[in-house]
Amino acid sequence: MSKSRREFLTHSSLGLLGAAVACKGKSPEPASSPSAATSTPGAPPAFATAPAVGPEVSAETFAQAEKLVEVELNDAERAEAAGSWRQAMAPLYERRVGPRKVALEPTLAPWSRVEAVQPGQHAGPERDRFIRSKNDAGTLPANDEDIAFASVAQLSRWIEQRKLTSERLTGIYLDRLTRFDPKLRCVITLTREHAMVQAKQADEEIAAGKYRGPLHGIPWGAKDLLDTAGIPTTYGAEPFRNRVPTADAAVVKRLNDGGAVLVAKLSLGALALNDIWFGGQTMNPWLLEEGASGSSAGPGAATAAGLVGFAIGSETGGSIVSPSMRCGVNGLRPTYGRVPRTGAMTLCWSLDKLGPMARSVEDTLLVLEAITGPDAGDLESVPSKLDFDANADVRGLRVGYFPNWMKEAPATEVDRAALETVKKLGMTPVEVSIPDWPYDSLDVILFAEGAAAFEELTLSHQVDQLKAQVPDAWPNIFRQSRFLSAVDFVQADRFRRKVANEMARVFSQVDLLLVPSLRDEMLTLTNFTGHPSLTMRAGFVEVSEARSDWAPDPNKPLPKFSPPRRVPHGITLIGRLFDEGTLGRVGVALEKAFHVAGERPPGF
Repeated sequence: MSKSRREFLTHSSLGLLGAAVACKGKSPEPASSPSAATSTPGAPPAFATAPAVGPEVSAETFAQAEKLVEVELNDAERAEAAGSWRQAMAPLYERRVGPRKVALEPTLAPWSRVEAVQPGQHAGPERDRFIRSKNDAGTLPANDEDIAFASVAQLSRWIEQRKLTSERLTGIYLDRLTRFDPKLRCVITLTREHAMVQAKQADEEIAAGKYRGPLHGIPWGAKDLLDTAGIPTTYGAEPFRNRVPTADAAVVKRLNDGGAVLVAKLSLGALALNDIWFGGQTMNPWLLEEGASGSSAGPGAATAAGLVGFAIGSETGGSIVSPSMRCGVNGLRPTYGRVPRTGAMTLCWSLDKLGPMARSVEDTLLVLEAITGPDAGDLESVPSKLDFDANADVRGLRVGYFPNWMKEAPATEVDRAALETVKKLGMTPVEVSIPDWPYDSLDVILFAEGAAAFEELTLSHQVDQLKAQVPDAWPNIFRQSRFLSAVDFVQADRFRRKVANEMARVFSQVDLLLVPSLRDEMLTLTNFTGHPSLTMRAGFVEVSEARSDWAPDPNKPLPKFSPPRRVPHGITLIGRLFDEGTLGRVGVALEKAFHVAGERPPGF
């Protein structure tokens, strides 16, 4: 018997049941056992007739495992299940435990595909149109700080008109990144030499009349899960600290093609969860005693502090919305499938989205236009159109809202005032509702896909190297997810379609939604249905305690403040599928009405 076969039979994992009860391995049945005997010619194969493999199981094994998946068998059912487990179910794990192991490449996507637009439905505009604001960028500021906090819309005009060079602007941001990163811990890799080469090239091209568009010469920061050729891409996680890709992610390539200048790889919570990475915790520029939120922590902090012109973040379940809200920037989470994820770290194939984070609403649309469109490396990316007019009238648009949500936490007076502003701008508030369903049940999909994406990291125990080792961090969640029910995964997938149909009903009544940014139901379900969102600063609130993405830890109480501290507060607009243009149009109008976008975090 080969060593691999012997190890497989002795040590094979039980998967769902393996951790319930510790069992000793059992010798395999001989190859001449009845289950392996030659069958009668023409007889079809039957279930539960494979050679027995894996550890011995008993009725008690099932009795204990039932607690993990909340099902209940009777004594006879447990005995029958245990009697055939090693012939029926244990062999199914051969792909993972041998002897015929099959490696699954990180770039290999699931066979099943997700499409945000349901069969029989139409989504998105009929035309491609992009009209920038008519506002003059004004006079170039006299000091570097004012230039650093300018919007991309302004910076691009100054560069186009040759009032500002990319080299000067890049130097300003590189200096600020160096000066303020010790406070924020938002930079994983500073790309100084690379950036200055790109900036010099941009200036030479613009001087020669080869202007590539509004991002030409604009410095930007990439969340460090986007591959950059020859530049480390670490995922914020210890096991990948020395990872250097050989090719650019599709989004990076598109920004390079647009002439943008990469100045930094920005921090993310390890493997795209919250705001703690191997370099520490990324902090909020507005309140240095609290984390920036995550997982797009670095993009949120760096953008808010005027360290980059714009940044690219990613979202699976709130990773653009939450840091945008806390750090007071504009985060645009595109429709699932609009922006290709080729060359980006995979957490969840059916949920991951890449999107811009910037200091003005129009900036996010300028960036979205540059990165939108399918790529062969991302099977879920699809052709789409973008119809955006920054100058268009918003009167008459129907803005849906949930009355009860506006009356209770996490909504604040800022959220309620935003709804009143909608009325003042001539838009029509429309009350909407959704069923009171357990939307968090969809997270079976998130956890299962995440655990699958990092299966090898978990089984090899490299996940134990991550800085955050608490119950709500990935190491524990990935391990727990081995015991989720496959049947419940399929049922969650079916529930996902039911939820998508409900959202289609809601959007048959309104043009967009206004919701409290961190309302759990909407944050969860719109990520699963793929709807786009725009989170934007709408005002300020006072907090008497630091906020955290992490579950409360009695041993590490959060800082308290007396008097309370003033921090930005954001609202979120949810759009129809592939209708980011309407989100941008309304966002531009609200931004002007709120009069809060220009305020900067003290000390930066």
